Parts: sequence; structure tokens; C-alpha cells
Amino acid sequence: MKRTYRRLVAPVLAVLLLSACSTDSETETVEVAEVTRSIFYAPLYVGVEEGFFADEGLDINITTTWGGDTTMTTLLADSADVALVGSETSIYVHAQNPSDSVVNFGALTQTDGTFLVSREPIENFTFEDLRGKEYLGQRAGGMPQMAGEYALAQNGIDVDEDVTLDQSIDFANIAGAFASGSGDFVQLFEPQATEFEEEGLGYVVASFGEESGILPYTSFITKESTIENNEEMLVKFNRALYKAQQFVQEEDVETIATSIAPYFDETSEQLIAQVIERYRNQDSYAKDPYIDEDGWEHLQNIMDDSGELPERFDYEELVNRSITDQALE
Repeated sequence: MKRTYRRLVAPVLAVLLLSACSTDSETETVEVAEVTRSIFYAPLYVGVEEGFFADEGLDINITTTWGGDTTMTTLLADSADVALVGSETSIYVHAQNPSDSVVNFGALTQTDGTFLVSREPIENFTFEDLRGKEYLGQRAGGMPQMAGEYALAQNGIDVDEDVTLDQSIDFANIAGAFASGSGDFVQLFEPQATEFEEEGLGYVVASFGEESGILPYTSFITKESTIENNEEMLVKFNRALYKAQQFVQEEDVETIATSIAPYFDETSEQLIAQVIERYRNQDSYAKDPYIDEDGWEHLQNIMDDSGELPERFDYEELVNRSITDQALE
């Protein structure tokens, strides 16, 4: 199957002016573009709701931009100061050699966040159960699909040969398509995976997070010019983020669920708590803002295996550790 990595449109890369954070005498507003709204991102919402960002003099304004391309476009077009998105997008952008490139400066999640869901319950599941079946995957070039392919390959399943891979369904409609009868297996984020189990629509049989290992799955990314001109804001951001990460690691899941419930009006606190527990048990939440160097190489290896890596970049080229060093000193 022919693969091509998704390129951001050229006009976006031409719009590379410094992001302007609005400030007053007490607080600095930071515009954050998140790729989707997800319980997977619990530490970000905890940081806002528990006042960790406010304690640093930062007013965090979160906008959900729905998709990696849109999120990076928002960042590059100066409509956001910080993007929360998969680290693979920084590689796609940097490969185009923009005059003001992007840098990963903080880790939020460190594993894949999707689960393999079967239409029927399977006792003693093995990945061989996928052979010859229809599998609803994620978007080509996105980290969920690439991590999923890697996990399947590690378990002897080639998505091009051993399953009927369907990537024709938009991200927002994948769960609905499966619920309506399409596919034998589907790759789902939470809370949809747990909701399907509770409703008898599907059964979680494997975790792609556990199968694909540690990698910078979702990171905070900014432009090089923002680091040059407003590094102190990013240091404060990571100091607050670290406090939120510790909160998520140490507090009971019910307390965390209550904290972030305002971001998920249509999801019960009980279900939010279940999802947080599942993610925490598999170490999906990064414990600090540092991006692991081995994980960075693992990310690029996964992209390479999927035929989506445009060019390999050294860790130091696209990851900034100094900001977290200053935040935690």
C-alpha cells in the first residue's frame, strides 16, 4: 500500500510571525490549541481547574482544533502560543524547512491512547484473531494508526496482508460506524471504548498503549521564535504542568474526575474515573514534562516502519529539555 506523509499547506508556513500573548499587570494569557478534547489529556485540565497555571500567573485559554493538521496550522498562523498534538506533526513541519520551525518542550502522554475493541467477546484473545477480519483503523500518517500498525506487526499481523483495513471513515465517525455494524474490530480512544463495553457494543481485547511502548505520543509544541522571545512563559507553563502531573499520579481517580468533569458535560464522573484509572494503570500519563530520548527514537522508528517518516531528526533538534530543567530546578 502506497504511503505518503501529510504535508501542511505551503501558505501556512509563510505565516510565521511571533505569537503575541496578551498580558496585564498580573496574568499572561496563553492560547493553547488542543488536537482533540480527551480524558487522555487530564493533566492539562487539572492544571487549569486546580489553579496550578494561575499560581504561575498564566491564564490558559484552550481551544479544541480537531486534528493534527488544523492544530499545527493554528500554531503556525499565530492563533495559538502552544499546541497540544502528536509529536509526529513537529517532524512533518520541520521536514519542510520553515524559517520559524516548531519544538517539543513538554510531554503530556507517553503511550498510545487507543484500544483494540472486538465486536464479540473473545476468551483468551490473541492477535491471530484479527487475521482475515475487517479492521476499522485511524487516519493514515497519524500516530494512532502508526502505533496500531506497529503493535499489530509486533504480534505477527500485517495490516496490508492479514486484515481488511478500512480507513475511509472520518475520525469523528469511526465509533458510530462500528456501532452501526461496520467492521469486526476497531481502534478506539476512551471514553468510547469503555462506553461500548458498558453498552454491550464492543469489548476491549488489547491496549495499543501497552503494546507499542513508551513514546512522546502527545506533546506541547511551540515555535522557535516563542522560545527565543518568551521562554519564561514556557518555564512557568511547565512548572504548572508538572504540579498537575503529580496531582494526576497521586490523587484518587474520583478526585481527578471531579476536577476535570467540567470539560466533559456528557460523560459521568464515574466513567471519567474509570478511564483515568485505565490510562494511569498503563502509565499513559507522563509523570513530568521531560520527553524521553529513547522514546523519541522509538517514535521515529514507528513512523519509518509505517512509511511515513519524511526525514530522521536528532532529539536535540526538535526537543527542548532546558525549559523543563529551569521549571523543576
